[in-house]
Amino acid sequence: MFSSFTRRLPEISIFHNPASPPSIKALALLRTSLSGPYPSENASAPPLQFNLDVVETPPTSDQLRTIMSYIPSKTANPSSALLSAHPSSPSPSEHPQGFSELANLSRQNPSAFKWPIVVDWTGGQASIGDVDGVKAMLETLRKRRDGELKDEDLHQPKGWFS
Repeated sequence: MFSSFTRRLPEISIFHNPASPPSIKALALLRTSLSGPYPSENASAPPLQFNLDVVETPPTSDQLRTIMSYIPSKTANPSSALLSAHPSSPSPSEHPQGFSELANLSRQNPSAFKWPIVVDWTGGQASIGDVDGVKAMLETLRKRRDGELKDEDLHQPKGWFS
């Protein structure tokens, strides 16, 4: 009857490319934070609690739109945030302009994207191609777990489920 009052676990997705060293490192960090003490330096700390979804396909155009809304520094062009400097990436003059075009490029040429793309769908945070961004996400979860942050102190996106 009162199940709607229970606290939901954060939903975190990692769009993972097994060929990307930063993606491998971020996935290991996420899994370690679920299975062992977090932070690892504090042996008495409990693991973090969240639902982890490992996705080995690129995000859809709708997911990319939402992910970009979670990035703190808004860039005028999503291509600059999502595309890597890999030689197979399109030149700046050929960068896709829309989310559909970016999603198509990510399916056709995964090396063109920055990996991993990690998203906290519940907390409204995202990190693109940056393990430090994943660490910051986990630190936010730790602070919430330890009572250092209240839910009203967190960024709450104005999306479909808010």
